[in-house]
Amino acid sequence: MLSRHLRTHLVLAPSTSVGKSIFSTGLVRASLALGEKVGYLKPVGTGSGDGDDSCAHLQRFAPGARTACLFHFDEPVSPHLAVERAARGGGPVTMSVPTDDEFASAVGRHARDFALETAGQRSSLYIESAGGVHSPTLSGTSQLDAFRPLLPPTILVASAELGGISTTISAYESLLLRGYDVDAVLVFREAYYANHEYFERWFNERGIRVGVVDHPPQQVPSAEEDAANLEAYYAQIADTPLQRVVQRLQQIHIDRMSNLATAPRRTLDSVWWPFVQHGLVKNESDVMVIDSAHGDHFSVFSTSSPPPLLSPIFDGSASWWTQCLGHANPELTLAAAHAAGRFGHVMFPTATNLPALTLVEKLLASVGQGWASRVFYSDDGSTGMEVALKMALRAFADREQLLPAEGRKLAVLGLKGSYHGDTIGAMDACEGGVYSERVEWYEGRGHWLAAPEVRIEQGEVVVRGGADGGEVARYQSLTQLYDVDGRVQHDPLAQTYREQIERELEARIAKGDGIRFGALVLEPVVMGAGGMIFVDPLYQHVLVDLVRSNRTLFPATSRAGAPSTSPIDSTPVWQGLPVIFDEVFVGLHRLGRVTASTFLGSTTRPDIACYAKILTGGLVPMAVTLASDAIFQAFWGDKKVDALLHGHSYTAHAVGCGIANKTLDILTRMDRRGEWNDAKFDWIQHASNPGRQSLGPPPASPSPTELAWSFWSADFVRDVSAHPAVEGVMALGCVLAIHLRAADGSGYQSTASEAILRQLRFGTPHDDAIASSGASFQIHARPLGNVVYFMSSLNSKPATLRAVEASIKAALDVKAQ
Repeated sequence: MLSRHLRTHLVLAPSTSVGKSIFSTGLVRASLALGEKVGYLKPVGTGSGDGDDSCAHLQRFAPGARTACLFHFDEPVSPHLAVERAARGGGPVTMSVPTDDEFASAVGRHARDFALETAGQRSSLYIESAGGVHSPTLSGTSQLDAFRPLLPPTILVASAELGGISTTISAYESLLLRGYDVDAVLVFREAYYANHEYFERWFNERGIRVGVVDHPPQQVPSAEEDAANLEAYYAQIADTPLQRVVQRLQQIHIDRMSNLATAPRRTLDSVWWPFVQHGLVKNESDVMVIDSAHGDHFSVFSTSSPPPLLSPIFDGSASWWTQCLGHANPELTLAAAHAAGRFGHVMFPTATNLPALTLVEKLLASVGQGWASRVFYSDDGSTGMEVALKMALRAFADREQLLPAEGRKLAVLGLKGSYHGDTIGAMDACEGGVYSERVEWYEGRGHWLAAPEVRIEQGEVVVRGGADGGEVARYQSLTQLYDVDGRVQHDPLAQTYREQIERELEARIAKGDGIRFGALVLEPVVMGAGGMIFVDPLYQHVLVDLVRSNRTLFPATSRAGAPSTSPIDSTPVWQGLPVIFDEVFVGLHRLGRVTASTFLGSTTRPDIACYAKILTGGLVPMAVTLASDAIFQAFWGDKKVDALLHGHSYTAHAVGCGIANKTLDILTRMDRRGEWNDAKFDWIQHASNPGRQSLGPPPASPSPTELAWSFWSADFVRDVSAHPAVEGVMALGCVLAIHLRAADGSGYQSTASEAILRQLRFGTPHDDAIASSGASFQIHARPLGNVVYFMSSLNSKPATLRAVEASIKAALDVKAQ
């Protein structure tokens, strides 16, 4: 809600009867006196008659303003009760109860219409809220949350009564916690309690101007005399006191506009972006200025846009895969505030705090159930993987009784296209490529196998492998593909994969360069940064089994370790190689299951696993590395040098742990309530359709651990897979990856996706989709070479995703022309 010429403010108060309507009327009159075109909006009105109807009151005492009320009910009660009772009593309700989205859309449309109506003229729009800051909307939601997609600047009307200091400051903090700017505080002068004096000191220290005016005159029996008294009162307060406030609000608006408008140039002059070649970003128009974010959308500033200057942009990469509950989720914000207020940050070695301990227990009971006994905290996914590598290689060296020099020569086994982060150790665990070729310290320490890749092509699930990417097999559905337990028993590829891997490893070891593997490192199911490569899960299952069972390639030597001190059952002493699962991207419901390891079969579990990103709901960085008791015992002893000497200043920071606990609670709640059932049912129906079969039909009613499903609709994925501009597509959980036909080949350096991404970002959204979904937005996404990928949240609204799908189809059609 930002226009160059239109200043918009939401007027709120800590409770009812503190003077919102009086101050709104005074502000309107002050703005009119300063030459502004003025609008006044009461989104929800309850009660009838001049005494209760704010619009009627304002029309009488500020007749030059344009007034409107979007939803009005006669009974003077809270809006959620007013609409319920009107509907129950057969009152004048001609629509169903508006959702919060419909409410925000109605307010936004009114503001845009007023901006267009007053184009080229200095203008202001005052939106008067109902009741207190958390008074319910028509749907029963707190109005702070209902207005949040619009995020208008606010004016807080403080309470001058007894107890008003507490309620006003509480209201102010509620506004801050939801990202609102408070541009001014208004309050009546009251000599006995003198709240205004306190507010002037308190808010001025926080850089907020306080406007103080006298109380309105007492009501008198004569209506004419009462109206005359009010007219004189408004003339007085709107003259100097409130005109100064309005002038201050005008300056704040000008400063905000200037700050946003100059942000691109200032950014280009001072910021060093990650993963960006600055030599290719030369224009200010290439810098996306994000003013705020909410749900699945950025609110982006653009000087080239017509009013308003803030436009919603769908966050197509889920902000580098971190978002799972939408931006600015109030439950996560409050969890962060609570932990920050209680702890700040506290030391962790040989100490504990309940947020950190509770999170450990939740992780061991979920993603670590049945195999992990310890949780190690670190800063982010890359450092979490550094920890995992240290754990695995030490455990292997300890079992093999290697000398330190021998241990430092150990290599890892992994897959081509893998990526585990940008710290040096994590880079060395990946095959050389675009991320590492100009890193002078890079030394790839391992061998990487070419795994077969899965795509949906022409509506069918196809597995391709080999140097030429030739077809290996076809499957009727994703659920059938991911039935790894069944495929191990019946799919001949299981034996084929095992023989292929054994031959390649035998040849690699036979080279005679002394390579010795100390760990297997995998991204289960999807290799994200490598190009959203969906690996055949059967291949990864076979690989894990092989490194644990092939006694020729990986001898089963061992030595006695210290006795276990873990009270939690874990896997027995590992065999062959310790197995690391990098679930930084794919873990914690990203792919529709709490852990991606279950896609590799019911018995396939790691010895070490790393989680981040979704862990804290996209709010703060933090990672965890889980380990089995057998791994932990490699570091057990009475010498400091034998410990895992790795750590971070903010290890197990209470804010991150508090947010993570809340995130996991919300995800568990959503799962138990069946909030993903509609998407699951869509894919069950799709899997049940007749089609080409390889292993027989899928289960009639797949269990949650058998089902493969996505938030992206099955019909959409099937249709895109047959598009002439598309080689193949994959969707699982939140992830949608579209492989484009590319004249310059596949890979990270392909430019095939640029035209489509530009069309989605700057082109016109698909009109039919917008009309049917009620959404109007463009889409921001980042390319991975010839792969265009999109990420939903775990609570994305179906209407939003259907609109995104329609826009993607339209952009593909443009490319195919």
